[in-house]
Amino acid sequence: MSVRLYVGNLPQTFDAKELEALFKAVGEGVRFKTVQDRETGACRGFGFANVDEEKLADTVIEQLNGRDFGGNTLRIERSERKDARSTPIAGGSDRRPAGGTAVARKASNKVVHSDTVTEGAPDPRWAGELSKLKSLLANQTATV
Repeated sequence: MSVRLYVGNLPQTFDAKELEALFKAVGEGVRFKTVQDRETGACRGFGFANVDEEKLADTVIEQLNGRDFGGNTLRIERSERKDARSTPIAGGSDRRPAGGTAVARKASNKVVHSDTVTEGAPDPRWAGELSKLKSLLANQTATV
């Protein structure tokens, strides 16, 4: 069973081969992937390493946690899986629904507006604009 490690406090720009060499110096069987910004593609300052063995994971944490890399002090610790979290992070919010793993969705049969106009009633899609126009017309005074 592989162990997943959080690797944080990475510099914004760094050589991935240099970091891989750092992991390989500890032992074989460590695979690393950075987390990148979706828009810019730049490193977000952290990533995850998958380690094949428990002992190797402990060795990686022991040897590399707190070590200087690219001017930053690395932070390496065991990562919790998203589904393993039972309580929200202190001060944060847990966005998952309380009922379990089901994703809350809007009701698909909910009617927001109707395309059919009832006789004598304004189209509900334009009711707000219509009321603004009525108030503007009521405020206008013209001398005849």
